[in-house]
Parts: sequence; structure tokens; C-alpha cells
Amino acid sequence: MNVARIAVNYPLKNNGLLYFYEGVLERGQIVVVPLGHRTSQGCVISTDESESVEYKQTPQDKMKTVISVVPDLKLNEKELELYEWMAGYYHYGLGQLIFDCLPEPKVLKKPKPLNMENGEGKALEFSPNPTQQEIIDKISLSLNEFKRFLVHGVTGSGKTIVYLELIRKTIAQGKSVLFLLPEINLTPQFTSTFARYLDCPIFSYHSEIPAAQKYQIWQYARTANSPALILGVRSSIFIPLENLGIIIIDEEHDTSFKQDDRCPYNARDVATKKAQQMNIPLVMGSATPSIESYAQFHKQPLETQRFEMRERAGQAFLPAVTLIDARAKKKEKNEDDIWPLVPASVTAIKEALERDEQVLVFVNRLGFANYLQCRACGHQFACPNCSVTLRYYKKKNHLACHYCDYKEPMPGECPACGNLTMSHKGFGTEKVQEVLQKIFPEKQIDRFDRDEIKNFKQLEERLADFHSGKIRMMVGTQMLSKGHNFEKVKLVLILGIDSQLNFPDFRATERVYQTLTQVSGRAGRYSQDGKVVIQTLNPENELFRIVKEHGFDEFYQDEVKIREMGSVPPFNRLVMIHFTGRFQDKLITHVTEQVGPLARNLIRSHFPEVAVLGPRPATIERKSNQFTWSLLLKSKDLTQLHNFLKSFEMNYKSLSSVTYKIDVDPYTLM
Repeated sequence: MNVARIAVNYPLKNNGLLYFYEGVLERGQIVVVPLGHRTSQGCVISTDESESVEYKQTPQDKMKTVISVVPDLKLNEKELELYEWMAGYYHYGLGQLIFDCLPEPKVLKKPKPLNMENGEGKALEFSPNPTQQEIIDKISLSLNEFKRFLVHGVTGSGKTIVYLELIRKTIAQGKSVLFLLPEINLTPQFTSTFARYLDCPIFSYHSEIPAAQKYQIWQYARTANSPALILGVRSSIFIPLENLGIIIIDEEHDTSFKQDDRCPYNARDVATKKAQQMNIPLVMGSATPSIESYAQFHKQPLETQRFEMRERAGQAFLPAVTLIDARAKKKEKNEDDIWPLVPASVTAIKEALERDEQVLVFVNRLGFANYLQCRACGHQFACPNCSVTLRYYKKKNHLACHYCDYKEPMPGECPACGNLTMSHKGFGTEKVQEVLQKIFPEKQIDRFDRDEIKNFKQLEERLADFHSGKIRMMVGTQMLSKGHNFEKVKLVLILGIDSQLNFPDFRATERVYQTLTQVSGRAGRYSQDGKVVIQTLNPENELFRIVKEHGFDEFYQDEVKIREMGSVPPFNRLVMIHFTGRFQDKLITHVTEQVGPLARNLIRSHFPEVAVLGPRPATIERKSNQFTWSLLLKSKDLTQLHNFLKSFEMNYKSLSSVTYKIDVDPYTLM
């Protein structure tokens, strides 16, 4: 009998399990194997384990035999190498990683045609401006080698034209393109633009694509001889395009490229590894590059190059930014009726609507109120499963948790004292929409958020109604801020941004700057008189002045000084280890008496370049009836940091009621 090493679809962090097999197996094949009292899929890692030490030390009666081979599904060598690199870098089980990323095999009795756009291949109606052309020309020189490029262009500077021309040149060479977007809601806009000017099939790939279609796209990618464009969210980085010629990532700074559940990979970093593997260029674009990316490209090493686009394309200018002081003053007549807006904000909206313009209103929270509180005794309505208060949704007339599925009907009285009057604290998109509809009853005002838009069809319909002018004003969350081109929008109003500035995370200021800049970028993209109004309780904050002056360089210089003093990225690398359990007392005892001492002993003995902070409770300690405590690791030495993690896992004695998760290069320290 032959012996193979199989990475099974199970949370094991070893190199795979040994199985007997008959006939012929090849590395990368997907097989079905026995695992305990059930069966599982696995991926063949090697087929020559009969001489391995592990096999010789394993009793043969304990080993089982491969049951079958899954037809028409085999990973090529580059795919497998990428997964092996990820499993090592993110300290995640290889088998589980592979099957997290692969589409579920769906064999249809009556296969449906692949859902794709056939590019019209029209000639451009415009020519790139000199700045765009220079960037296109320089990147085009490296279409057949690994290099990383950062296109730092202000909102509306025409980064899409740069992308489009690079895609056209790559397609002309007979090679395919992978284009990554941070959000599903940007897909219709880019698909429409690319389909007009490209002469190739265009596939969208995101969560709304049926499983059978995803599987068909993967199979097409493995076998297609002609070039294609795949346009998708972070998971599309794993699609195995054989003749891939370039990877482009738009809005590279966006946190959506970082996965939170399962393997916490960053698609931007995986794309770098994939481009390096395939010896092709990686192009990243953003108006607000992440501090880490900007720092890497600021040094300009040989394999990287940064380009700047400081002005908007065509006749458009960057919008003027105005601050409105929303602090309590002597109230004007009926001012309570327009809260959370203030009179100056309402006036700005009224003037824009009178000019037959459309208006965007950005609010960073969902719902009608952040929480309810009894006016008599102060009772607040808390989630029974999480360490948070419940958010109030007026249209649905219920309270709901932001972190779990818990909901309860709007109470008729306070459960603590029986009082009938509740106070609404804070506001969200639903409240702002209601207030605006009362002020402008003749205008159609809709919301653009996850609560209102549940699927891709609703998304397309809402965008179509806004582009057509049917909707005069849109109230939305972060979904509004990313990459949209709205021709008739000259005014953007930003509400509720102050709370984000006080967030307990070293990236809080960066995220507020990015949000303000990106949301502001929706204003005046086709005009010279765009206007952004920021309603704030803290107009003296220096960040607002930098945003008004569109001063990324100043923001970057100020921010890196703070980052260096705090020993955080880009100066140090970080890892979070989260420990989660249902029983708070057992979890606290475990992390304080075992985890913390083990980590410090390892550092003291072997890893002096690694620093550890904690363990400490997560900012929201309980979610879905699970408590979480965390360790934070810092080091300038990435190798020593990874070696520490390996040693920690080898020496860690787990507790049956506690699970742990490693997050390398975390995006949040919560």
C-alpha cells in the first residue's frame, strides 16, 4: 500500500494526516477520507510518505485508507503553494484553510450558462491626461515581472482610467486580470464601465453569486485559454486564473480586505504573495492609502513604485469643506424638530435641492437611536448575550443587538419601574431619514445601508433610482463612501463623526481621516463647486483642518510620529491571540494563570525581541454568550514573532471549554 499525507478539512495545525491509498494519487487532488466516525474531504499534500519517520512510528492498524477521489477538482502547484504559505504565515490549519477558500462543488443536472458580461470593446471616447498616461506607460513596462505599484490619487482624479488602460494592455497580451474591490456595492458601476471598453468576458464574484456559479467560474478559470476579467471582493484572490497577467486592488486601504472570521487573512497581502509567485505586477490604488502601505512605498525600494495624482480629472475641482459647530447654543425656533441636524445644515441642503442637485448624508450608525433609557429610573435595555445596549429600530418597532441575532419588541413600559416614557439616546440613519422627510416632504429620501439593502438586486435598484434622479437625497453609512460616481451630487453632509475619533484603537484617527476624505470625495466629481459640510461638536480638532486643506502629507507625517512613539505599525508588527469561552471565571483563571505566564516565560527565555501586553478582556468582553480575553504581541523582528507563535502553540495546554485564535497583522485591537 502507498502512503499519502492529506490535509483534511478539520481544525488541525499539523502538516496533514497519513493515509493508505491504492492506485495513483497526485499532489493537489481532492479526496474523501475517513476521519473519526465520519468522512471528510482532504487535499493530497504528498504521496511518498512510506519512508517518513512519522509513518514508521505510526502503528499501521491505526491508519485508514482513502475512500475516493473528487473528480474534476485538483489544485495546481501555485495554488497549493499559496495555501501553504498562508497556513504558515497566519498560523491556521492548512486543510481547513483550503476548504474555507474553495467553492463548494456543485454539479448541476442541467448546467446553466455562466453569468458574465461580454465586453463590447468600444474605443475610448476620451484620452488619458498627461499624468494618467505617464503612470500607464511606466507600469506597462513591468507587465511581465513582479513589481508593486501604489497609485495615490485624490478622489475623482481618474484612477479608473489608469486601471482600464492597464487592463486593456494586459488583455491585448492574451492574459487575464483579477480586479479586487472592497465592497459588493461597487460591482455594478465597475462592471458597467469595463464592459463598455473591454473586449473580453467579465465575471463578477461576490457573496450574492450562487454556489453553482462560483464553482463554474473556478472551473472556467482553470481551463480557459482566452483572457478574461474577474471583478470581485476579497475571496476572489483565490480564483486560479492560469494565464493571470496583473492584479489590481482598488481602495487598498479598506478594512473589508481583512477577513475577521475563519482564517484572518488580508487579501492585499495574499495578493502580494500571489503576484510574486506568478511574476506579475500588483497595482494598488487609493485616495487615502493605509499608513502601512504608504510607509512601504515612501521608501521606494526597487520592487515598489509610488505615483501621485494630486488633481481631479477634467474640469472638476476638489470640494470645499465647511465645518458647522453643532455645540449647544441659544436655540432657534423649532430647532428641536430638526435634531440631530442644526439650522445651518438644513439650509445647505435646501439650497442644493433648489439648484436641482442631489444630496448625500453620511451617518456612521444604523437604526433610529443608539439605545433607549427610562426617563424615570435610568434603566437601559441591554443584550442578554453581549456586553452592549440594544439599538432601537423604529420602522420595525423593535430593539436589536448589533453583534448577535437577539431582538425584542419595543417595550410599552420600563421593566424596572413601570414608567411609560423612554428617552432616545443618539441617532442613526433611520432617525436622520425621518427628520429629513419631515423637513422636505415632497422629496424622495431613501437610505443606503445594510439594514435597508439586503441583497444585490435591491442594491442595483437603489443605485439605479439615485442615478436616474428619482431619489433626491440618500442617507447612508460607509456603503456611501467607497468609489461611487454620482453625477448630480454636489453637496455631502457628514454627521456623527465625533464618536469615531474617541475610539480606543491606534488606527482611530486614520480611519476617521479616510472616512471623511472618501465621503467628501462623492461631492462635485463632475463640477467645480462641490461642497462638503461636516457637522461636529469639536470643530477645533486639528484633523478637520487637514481634511479641509486636503493635506494627506501633513496627516501622514503627524500620524507616523505618534505610531513610532507607540511602537505600532508601520514600526512594529502586531499579533493578537484571542481566547474565548462560555464560562467567564474559567476563562479568566486560564488566561491569567496559564496563558500569561507561559507567554512571558517564552519571551524571557528565547524571544527577547517580542513584547507581550495582557491578557486583558476584549473591549466588548461578551458576544453571543462567549467571553473573550486577549494577548497583544509586538515586535520589530517578524521572524522572532512567528517563532514565538510556533513555540507557544507547542507548549500551550488547552482547556476543553476554551478556544483560541491567532490574528497576525490585526486590523482591530478590540
